[in-house]
Amino acid sequence: MIKLYDGGIYLVNGLEVIPENEAIRIQNMIGAPADKEQAKKGTISWPIIKEHNKSENMENLKLRFDSLTSHDITYVGIIQTARASGMREFSLPYVMTNCHNSLCAVGGTINEDDHKFALSAAHKYGGIYVPVNLANIHSYNRETMAGCGRMILGSDSHTRYGALGTMAVGEGGGELAKQLLCRTYDFPYPRVVAVYLSGKPKPGVGPQDVALSIIGSVYKNGYVKNAVMEFVGPGVAELPIEYRNAIDVMTTETTCWSSVWITDEETQKYYARHRRLEDFRKLAPADIVYYDGCVWVDLSTVECTIAMPMHPSNIYTIHEVQENPEEILHLVQEEANKVLKGVKLDLTSKIRGGDIWVEQGIIAGCSGGTFDNICAAADILRGRSCGNGAFSLNIYPGSMPALSALIKNGRVSDLISAGAIMRECFCGPCFGAGDTPANGEFSIRHTTRNFPNREGSKPGEGQISAVALMDARSIAATAANGGRLTAASDLEIEYTCPDYIFDSEIYEKRVYNGWRRPQPDYELKFGPNIKDWPDMPSLTEDLLIKVCSYITDPVTTTDELLPSGETSSFRSNPERMSEYTLSRRDPQYVSRSRSLQQADHDRRAGKVLGKEIAAVYAALEKSGIQVDPEGTNIGSTIYANMPGDGSAREQAASCQRVIGASANFARQYATKRYRSNCINWGIIPFLVENPEVFALGDYIFIPNLKTAICNKIDRITAYAVKPDGNVITFLCSIGSLTDTERQILTEGCLINYYRNN
Repeated sequence: MIKLYDGGIYLVNGLEVIPENEAIRIQNMIGAPADKEQAKKGTISWPIIKEHNKSENMENLKLRFDSLTSHDITYVGIIQTARASGMREFSLPYVMTNCHNSLCAVGGTINEDDHKFALSAAHKYGGIYVPVNLANIHSYNRETMAGCGRMILGSDSHTRYGALGTMAVGEGGGELAKQLLCRTYDFPYPRVVAVYLSGKPKPGVGPQDVALSIIGSVYKNGYVKNAVMEFVGPGVAELPIEYRNAIDVMTTETTCWSSVWITDEETQKYYARHRRLEDFRKLAPADIVYYDGCVWVDLSTVECTIAMPMHPSNIYTIHEVQENPEEILHLVQEEANKVLKGVKLDLTSKIRGGDIWVEQGIIAGCSGGTFDNICAAADILRGRSCGNGAFSLNIYPGSMPALSALIKNGRVSDLISAGAIMRECFCGPCFGAGDTPANGEFSIRHTTRNFPNREGSKPGEGQISAVALMDARSIAATAANGGRLTAASDLEIEYTCPDYIFDSEIYEKRVYNGWRRPQPDYELKFGPNIKDWPDMPSLTEDLLIKVCSYITDPVTTTDELLPSGETSSFRSNPERMSEYTLSRRDPQYVSRSRSLQQADHDRRAGKVLGKEIAAVYAALEKSGIQVDPEGTNIGSTIYANMPGDGSAREQAASCQRVIGASANFARQYATKRYRSNCINWGIIPFLVENPEVFALGDYIFIPNLKTAICNKIDRITAYAVKPDGNVITFLCSIGSLTDTERQILTEGCLINYYRNN
């Protein structure tokens, strides 16, 4: 059972949930009315945020974090941004891991070139460098950087260490660059929603089952969007710490801002095991605390769950799918085929003899590759076989210390003997850069996402495969049946739950820690693919943009805006990577946008405007609208209903900007981090209520835009110019902006802002 409360709630003594409209009960208990404003300060979140807030009030936060972290898709761009903005050394600990682009056969030397760049940056600026495949980003930060009451900012969307008492936030690279430049992360104080856990999971039900059940309940209705999820209740004590970690990392898929859990003896044991007992302290809500909402989860009712393609919120219980495979798989494939272009997904062919058969199982990364998950998989597969058919099982541990412990306790031997393949510490299966299935195959994965192309296929080239998310236990149960979809709860298994013996020397011998020891004269090592950011034009008073892509899907993910997988090999070369923008969703977008970029170059060079743009200005003047062609930026824009769900990768915005984008239009933005990425790269994040007034190929003219941004004018008049010269007036807005964000937009991007200030 998962219950969402309407409105706020009070939590009394950590146990009793009282809806706000029944607050009179509190007066009967304590003899005084509940003080809502004081009770809001009783959350775990409040004192942590207050300690890190540098502003004069708690309504508009200016946060400084304790440490930063990035992996090798994002750190080059961040360091290049900070360098261009005047950085001389890292102002706080910055962990750079190498767990995403570590297949060096892809793209020649460019992956390893980036790794050497990061190592040289760690020397020069005083950073922490984690060598290739030593640990994935979040396993390393859990084991070495998390601490009760700390805050960590990462350029990966799954930066979540709440189960260890750390409020962690995944953001775009611009926000990390700000921290490196001693600036703040500016954000209104978030809503705080309680996740009240009761009961105890059934045998065979794992953390991914719990996480997916929560995601399925809150994603589509936006219940926790941009909020803090605060895990409380007696059920927390029933969960081992790695179980909590594996639930917590998936909170990103709810679109929440951050997360934090109560801490207890289990948490304390984790820190003691990792020789960091000084980083533990007990965190708990006050005796009477107010939350803006509550998600009640009865753990005893959670079933083995599967998130079908193409989103982690598309959930069913495995038993539901087994009982009605034809109807459910047909429904799923039809919904997926509405999104896919030029290729069709076929899931119903996976039904044979009334059972569902899959070709691949993956247990990997920050969510699946934990010590406990892999031990549970070994318990299930011990003495069994994955078979010699089409099905394969690959397992990626989260860190080398975890792998070392699994080797020493015999679990690796159990898994290999059953036919599983043990792989390196690599995040590839999470974003389509590892173990891409064959065309038409169905993969089940304990990873973080199953968006289109997250399995690595290329629909534009006629390739398609599908991913469903499941818990490691049910993946192992399926493997034990040779690929026949199976819920772990259907097997009688004795789970051994061995202790994790952490070997700290593995990190001590290989990790370079230069924090507080920068070497300013150390030379950065640049590979030939590492390029500087191109110049971005500042905003003129008026703006003319052309709609170069028009997407009507309910949600547009960052993977659709900029595909992950092999395209990430070019992440250090802004111009080259930008050629992949919307490549799987709208292959003509890049050429359309480039033509507008060239038009603006011509304008700034004093050249004569092309016939099409001249006709647009003539239509505007005919309608009585004053124009200043020589002083008006020309750029591209896209429309999408709700863009930006998914990754924190800033490239989903910066690549648009590199090829001439000036704005986006949307009904709403899926995440705060994507909207922030747009702002930091000078892309104006317009909101529009009636997008049907313009279409693909229309021009949009927005006069007095710079003045509107500077003067905080909310409703902005815009004009859609049709190909036939008809002009339609409509209103749009930009939404809430800080003063700094307004200046970033008018300067043209974050780099310009720092360069000019």
